[in-house]
Amino acid sequence: MLARAEGLELIRTAGPKDYALIDSGNGRKLERFGKIVIDRPEPQALWQRRRPAGVWKEAHAVFSPSADDEEKGKWRIDKPVPESWPVRVGDVAVTCRLQGLWHVGLFPEQVPHWEWMQEQIRRVRGERPRVLNLFAYTGAASLLAAHAGAEVTHVDASKKAIQWAKENKVASHLADAPIRWILEDAAKFVAREVRRGKTYHAILIDPPKFGRGPDGEVWDLFEGLPALMRNAAQLLATDSASLVLTVYAIRASALAFEQLAADVLAERGGRLSAGELALAARDGGAVVPTSLFVRWAS
Repeated sequence: MLARAEGLELIRTAGPKDYALIDSGNGRKLERFGKIVIDRPEPQALWQRRRPAGVWKEAHAVFSPSADDEEKGKWRIDKPVPESWPVRVGDVAVTCRLQGLWHVGLFPEQVPHWEWMQEQIRRVRGERPRVLNLFAYTGAASLLAAHAGAEVTHVDASKKAIQWAKENKVASHLADAPIRWILEDAAKFVAREVRRGKTYHAILIDPPKFGRGPDGEVWDLFEGLPALMRNAAQLLATDSASLVLTVYAIRASALAFEQLAADVLAERGGRLSAGELALAARDGGAVVPTSLFVRWAS
C-alpha cells in the first residue's frame, strides 16, 4: 500500500556553500553565486527588503525583464563579470553564465533533492544504479548522480543546455563517468523507453511550464505531465527505486501533483511526500518559495 504523508512539507535550504541568498523583497532577490553577486526578479518576494540600499548596489549585474515576457530581458553589468565562472555544488562544479534569461545555470534550491537522490542511489545493491534525468538542463543532478556511482541518462530538448552540461562534466573531473546525453523531447523519450522495457532506479523530472522539443514539439505542463508521469512510473525498477518531481509553476498546488503521483504509483507501494522548496537567507531573513515537489521511494 502506498503510504502518503499527512501534510505538505516545507524544505528550506541555504543552497550549496558557494551560494548565498543575501536579501529579498520588493519583487527582487540578491544572490551570490561563487564570487559574483546578482540582482534579479523574484515575483513572490512581496515583503520589504531587510538590507540597506548600499548592499544591493554591490551587485555585479542586474536583470531587467522585458514587458512581453518576465523571464526574458537583459542584464545590466555594473561590475566586471567573466563570461563564465565556476560554482561548487558538493563534489561537482557548475559553470554559471549571464544569459538572455535570468537563470544563470544553477538552481540552488535543488540541493536537498540532489542529496536525497544520492542517498537513494546508495541503497541499490547487486547492480550499478541507473538514473534518468529528464529536462536535465546544465546537468548538476546528472553529475552528482554519476559521482555517487550511477550510470546516468541525461535528457534535454536544448542542444545548448547539453553542451553546457558536458562542459560541467569536464570541469567536475568526471570525464570518464558513464553519462549518456540525449537531445530529445522528454515525453517521446520516456514513451520509447517503456516500449523497450527499460528500467531506472532513480528518475528526476523537472519540467518547465511551457517549452518546445528539438523538433518543435509543444510541451504544456498541465496537458503533458499526466502521461509523462504514467510512463515514468513504468520505468521504475522493482527494488530500491525513487522518483523526484519538481514543478516551478508555483501558482499551482503541491496537492495536485501529489495526487497525480499517488494515482500513477498506487500499485507500487512505497512512501510519497510533497511540498515546497524554499531558499533561506544565511542570516535568518525571509524565506523565498521557489518550487513545488513530490518525492517517492520504494
